[in-house]
Amino acid sequence: DVQLQASGGGLVQAGGSLRLSCAASQGTLTTNIGWLRQAPGKGREGVSCLSYKDGTAVYADSVKGRFTIASDSARRTVYLEMSDLKPADTAVYYCEAYPDCGALGVFEDHIPDNFLSADKGTLVTVSS
Repeated sequence: DVQLQASGGGLVQAGGSLRLSCAASQGTLTTNIGWLRQAPGKGREGVSCLSYKDGTAVYADSVKGRFTIASDSARRTVYLEMSDLKPADTAVYYCEAYPDCGALGVFEDHIPDNFLSADKGTLVTVSS
């Protein structure tokens, strides 16, 4: 099975930027890739999704205009460029294969807990 690993998180001040990476354990990414996040004590939130079929990007309203999702030309890595970060963006960020990017905002609740272990995600902390 191809495993996905998120990386690139860190501590940043409000208004700052970070770039997260989602890499496949082997081969290229041949499916829709979505980013989701979970803040301490809160539920999962779908952030963005990139369609494998046509490259269409979908964003949650909370990040529109601030986050950009894209893949490298070899489709080995999907990036999430985050700018104008806010303390509300503080969360552990994960990347996962999505059956359909139209499921952003719904699919997150159907991902088994063991798929989102702490070592699979990357922590983003935005200080005020």
